[in-house]
Amino acid sequence: MSSGHRWLATAATVLTAALLTVQPAAAVPVAVPAEAPIALAAGERALIRFRLPDEAAVDRLLARGADVAARPRAVPGAILLDVVVDDRELDTLTAEGATAVQLIQRESDGARRLAESRTVAPAAADTLQFLQAYWWSSNGRTFLQTQVATTASDDPDVEITVTWRTADGTTGSYPLIRFEDAGEYQYHYAVPQALPARPVTITATSSLGGTSRATVPQTWPGSTPPALPSGYQKDFVDAYMTPTDISARIRRLHRQYPALVDVINLPNKTQGYRRTAVAYLGDPAVAAVVVESVRFGDQGMNGVQVRTVDPGRPDRALDASYRDRVLTVRLATDAGGKVITSTDEVAALITARFPQRFRAFVEDGSAGLPMPVVAPVRLDDGLEGTEVPRGPQTVQALRIGKYRDGSKPGVLTYSQEHAREWATPLVTLEFAERLLANYATDPATRALVDSVDVFIIPTVNPDGANYAFNDYNFQRKNLVNHCTGTSRDPRYRDSWGVDVNRNYAVGSYFDGYVGGSPNCLSGTHAGTGELSEAESRNVVALASRHTNIRFSLNVHSYGGYFMWSPGAYKIPGRVTLPRPSIDESKFFLDSAKRIVGAIAAERGTVTWPAYTGPVADVLYSAAGNSADHLYYDLGITAWNFEVGNDRWNDATQEWEGVGFQPPFDEAHAEAQEYAGGLVELVRIARDQVPSP
Repeated sequence: MSSGHRWLATAATVLTAALLTVQPAAAVPVAVPAEAPIALAAGERALIRFRLPDEAAVDRLLARGADVAARPRAVPGAILLDVVVDDRELDTLTAEGATAVQLIQRESDGARRLAESRTVAPAAADTLQFLQAYWWSSNGRTFLQTQVATTASDDPDVEITVTWRTADGTTGSYPLIRFEDAGEYQYHYAVPQALPARPVTITATSSLGGTSRATVPQTWPGSTPPALPSGYQKDFVDAYMTPTDISARIRRLHRQYPALVDVINLPNKTQGYRRTAVAYLGDPAVAAVVVESVRFGDQGMNGVQVRTVDPGRPDRALDASYRDRVLTVRLATDAGGKVITSTDEVAALITARFPQRFRAFVEDGSAGLPMPVVAPVRLDDGLEGTEVPRGPQTVQALRIGKYRDGSKPGVLTYSQEHAREWATPLVTLEFAERLLANYATDPATRALVDSVDVFIIPTVNPDGANYAFNDYNFQRKNLVNHCTGTSRDPRYRDSWGVDVNRNYAVGSYFDGYVGGSPNCLSGTHAGTGELSEAESRNVVALASRHTNIRFSLNVHSYGGYFMWSPGAYKIPGRVTLPRPSIDESKFFLDSAKRIVGAIAAERGTVTWPAYTGPVADVLYSAAGNSADHLYYDLGITAWNFEVGNDRWNDATQEWEGVGFQPPFDEAHAEAQEYAGGLVELVRIARDQVPSP
């Protein structure tokens, strides 16, 4: 008896009870006995389906260690059981009242079927499948974009070519590029291809001989918004806007439309546009100590002087004093009056003697070197924005609607989590202005504002934005400096801060997901822990407090993406956050097509189908992003824009990027088209309200 049979024999009663819990179902067919009795040759074995009269018969089989091949099924008046038997076991079962109703397979069938599988139907080298096949027209040009997957996914050398044909018989082809993410094959793709006319069929072939079925590309996005009425007001932004400008605009909208606008002061004040004051004591190219104030520079530490002096006497001990805003370090000397103090000793003394006022560390590369005599140098926070308020900032949100009491479905849109994305507040403020300015004159706008509760945070990260406008245009993060040791060297000042959109509490770096970093100098620094930053806590606080918020859209730049969850995965294996359900995924995509269509209505800008989908699939893994937090933790249907689509250059026949701070004409156009997309989001929210 095999080990499996011994187990069955010892557990017969328990197993029988478990197996027979299956209820009869009308969908389960009852096998009909064959016209001729089933018989086996001497010593022959076969898999046979038996009709057994009762549970006792099943118990006897299990007790004998029968080779049961599948779960028994209860049918009216009997039990069906598949068993591997020889000719003698078949006779025994028949004598005990079992009826053989189907000869499923003889033992000898296996070898024959194996041979047939190798000779009659050889497997293809690979199979190709179109994942995406869309075409669209934009500004008089036709474009086609495709994604194709191969079953030969482990072969890095597979080449795939797409061939297209137009209605007049014109044909052409282009190669696809293999795309892997986190070491896992995803598909082959190409950027949108310019075609002379609409393609009517496309096929894909591979270097291994695989061929896809001929496919008719679908129109993208296949949706257009309602036409704007005569006199519809738009175009409310005429320059890039700093956080100070945005605050003024918020105040003006509140004054101008008091019946439709509330201003919400979010609960967590930011650090403010401020830094500690710092200076090199010495020359970093020779030997230096970095001296930094504990308080911020604007708190009386800008302009403080620090110096080292030679006491000019022998046998003097290292000492320091702070008087009249001057920190003086008197270097130690030996018996001959020679200075004998090292950089390490100076740094340690300053930190230990004045812990409430200064900290110091040896500049990287200067450890153990003799400390030079240094004339007074001034500490300074290095900030260039002389007119920017320096203290903690209150981030503000607009709330727009006729009914701002939580009785209407809420839509949240927020922008400038990343400081350098100057065009994004223009989108959200243009959107706000359109809703308010057209309320009195356009019935459709009035109906929208009356049926939806709209929340807008134009700048989530005002401190970083101020730094981007005044100090370093490519600043991505906020201004909170969590660095320690030599990472606080002022040479790294443009790399300090936390990526606000990696600091949320779902799918974060701290949970093991990819896309955030513990390195304080990284562009995706995730902070010291989930929600460590005021900026991220503000977004969560607003969404948590107003439980009627059911939809959100985070506005970023640039690249022209439209995305949703999951936004992060773990490796190895590229295991994403849970995928939305089938129904949710369809809603995400259907709504995306509506919003992409509304964007395109402005100037023909089409967000590519390959750039429309879950963040982790169409962009990268972004651990700890805000949309995932809102979706998974708060149940909000959350999307992400990346405004600033690539522009097609007819002269070069290439797609060209626009950047974070494009010429204002381009930023203005982005604001106009994406504000239209936000209006369409409000229509989607309205459409989800059940009819009374």
